[in-house]
Amino acid sequence: MAEQKSSADAQLTTEHDAIRRWAEARGGKPAAVKATHRKGDVGILRFIFPQSRYADDESLEEISWEEFFEKFDEAKLALLHQEKTADGNPSLFNKLISRDAAEPREHGKTRDSRHHDRGR
Repeated sequence: MAEQKSSADAQLTTEHDAIRRWAEARGGKPAAVKATHRKGDVGILRFIFPQSRYADDESLEEISWEEFFEKFDEAKLALLHQEKTADGNPSLFNKLISRDAAEPREHGKTRDSRHHDRGR
């Protein structure tokens, strides 16, 4: 799955190098939610950004990129992210979504879209 632009100016990717470049360009590091991080299972994935208001969130634990991408691929995730805000600054917007949900997005369709095919 290559990076795609949507009408919301968000991009979607599963490419490890692109994800790492995007996060690191913003000072981001891979993380897991501590309550879900167990031996043998990374748990719920997140990013820690130093300039984010959640930078000191004690519920997050930094993990390695290797652990992050192992879980990312195992869970069949994709990253929906934004390069820049409306005013041109680097954006921290990101959301990890299932690749199954990503497929309709690549084609301009979402479950909540008013324009989806209703069997007509």
